[in-house]
Amino acid sequence: MKELIGEFINYIAVERGLAKNTLLAYTKDLEKYTEFLSVGKVQNPDEVSRNHVTGFMLALKKQGMSATSICRYLAAIKMFHRFLVRENLSKEDPTTLVDTPKLFKRVPEVLTQKEVEVILQVAQQARFGKKRDYVILELFYASGMRVSELVDLKLTSINLEIGFVRALGKGSKERIIPIGKKAREALAYYCEKIRPKVASPSSADILFLNPSGKKLSRQSVWHIIKKYMRLAGIKKNIKPHTLRHTFATHLLEHGADLRSVQEMLGHADISTTQIYTHVDRERLKSVHKQFHPRG
Repeated sequence: MKELIGEFINYIAVERGLAKNTLLAYTKDLEKYTEFLSVGKVQNPDEVSRNHVTGFMLALKKQGMSATSICRYLAAIKMFHRFLVRENLSKEDPTTLVDTPKLFKRVPEVLTQKEVEVILQVAQQARFGKKRDYVILELFYASGMRVSELVDLKLTSINLEIGFVRALGKGSKERIIPIGKKAREALAYYCEKIRPKVASPSSADILFLNPSGKKLSRQSVWHIIKKYMRLAGIKKNIKPHTLRHTFATHLLEHGADLRSVQEMLGHADISTTQIYTHVDRERLKSVHKQFHPRG
């Protein structure tokens, strides 16, 4: 089964051009699935039944895994078995009658405009060596990029004159995101005053560098976000995508159309972007309840 997983991963890497992190996630999910099967002495894909698949999902549920995570596993398993049948490596697909667990889309936690302003003010007041953090936060909020996209930015990825940043998203898909005056000013300052102090020949044209002149890691950006939210006194349940969620929500609150937000976020499916309309509806319900006489 492990050899078959390897063939499947190679196939989707070539055919679908998925990002490295996505391929690793598929690999880990399928390895856990085949480990479960091996406990039941199932070594061949033709021995897998619908009961095996549902049994695996039930085991994940007993481990306390959310419906969202279980659905992610099931998606990988379905793709895997379809691939095996298509390539004549298996006779039947045991997942055809397996239902997806019901999902209740959770509204992501977002920051208010005031909270964002406080975070940026705290970061802007940091000492010279920390000004880079302010630039990162300003750009993050201005663009709604993923953390992985932000750390991969190069000097050639930004155009300060016109005001846009070129991000390389999932599946190596490139998109152009406009950025506002504040982000442009912050980036110009960083490129002129801060980056040259740590840059070296080995830095190449990577935009955001650590004190050693090397590429900033995703973990470092995550620590930066947590640090300044803490310093700003914000106690919300934040995650790496909090500023990305906030970017999308604030755009919709101010009248942006869903298709434009989808394009800026780099979502392949607009249904993924629609979660942010739920955020806006929740805000409106809260306002109605607070201010309507019979709320």
